[in-house]
Amino acid sequence: MLEHLIEKEEISSYTILPAEEDKSAFWKEKLEYAVRLGNEFKSKTSITFNTSEGPRTVHTTVWSLTENYIALKAGTLIPLKSLIDVHF
Repeated sequence: MLEHLIEKEEISSYTILPAEEDKSAFWKEKLEYAVRLGNEFKSKTSITFNTSEGPRTVHTTVWSLTENYIALKAGTLIPLKSLIDVHF
């Protein structure tokens, strides 16, 4: 899969769609670790999510995790059901 890297400030210009398969439960543990990495160590995580223009990847700090979303800086939210990949 060709990676389309975008800046976190660009996320709001995309229509975020659910991924082919909802793996929200699968990503939760990994995302909890990503929150810890971001808050304690200022480390970034690569997050690939589905949009109307195809998958997009952002390399950013994950600030928090809720039941249905990950929160990035400046209140940007990405729905868990749209996630395709998460890696450190």
